[in-house]
Amino acid sequence: MCADLTLAVLAKAPLPGQAKTRLIPTLGAEGAARLHERLLRRTLEIARVTTPRVTLWTALQHHHPLFLELAETYRIEMRPQPHGDLGQRMLHALAAMAGPGLVIGTDCPVLTPTLLRRCHAALNDADVVCLPAEDGGYGLIAMHRAEARLFSGIDWGTVRVMSQTAHAAAELGLRLRCLDRVWDVDRPEDLARLATHSPELLADLDDPATYGR
Repeated sequence: MCADLTLAVLAKAPLPGQAKTRLIPTLGAEGAARLHERLLRRTLEIARVTTPRVTLWTALQHHHPLFLELAETYRIEMRPQPHGDLGQRMLHALAAMAGPGLVIGTDCPVLTPTLLRRCHAALNDADVVCLPAEDGGYGLIAMHRAEARLFSGIDWGTVRVMSQTAHAAAELGLRLRCLDRVWDVDRPEDLARLATHSPELLADLDDPATYGR
């Protein structure tokens, strides 16, 4: 465990119809929400094995029973995400940290304690560390201090996120280091890979033979 690593996890409450909406055509509203819950549980388990300094930033329903359960189980702090786009919410989480820290979501099943520790260590010779995602975004960002200009003018949710972030870092004179490329579970076509990587997350949600069709 890395006691000096500070980690923020941004998560939505697993409300049917409001969580993993792009997966609803394949899994249904209830199935998509259940998958989101499983991804959140997995993410917090990995986070808490990595460091004792974890904050769960909640959205949609801040006192959802799952959030309360996980906060008690893992003995982590829980705070509400502010209003605003993804950039504003990540910036807020970083600004709340006393020093260097990492921000992640719950959509990336390939995150491991080893990878999180590598990202933390990479801050020794970088101002910003990212895990680029295959869809053009990133699965993690780590910084020494919050820098608002790195999160403005970004087309969140598009294939341009990582490239725009790299351009902004260069303009600001920030040293950016990108480590492993990762993948998220956002779209129906991602379920086929998830069925191979972590089949337990899809158990009883639907027939895996239909994923990726």
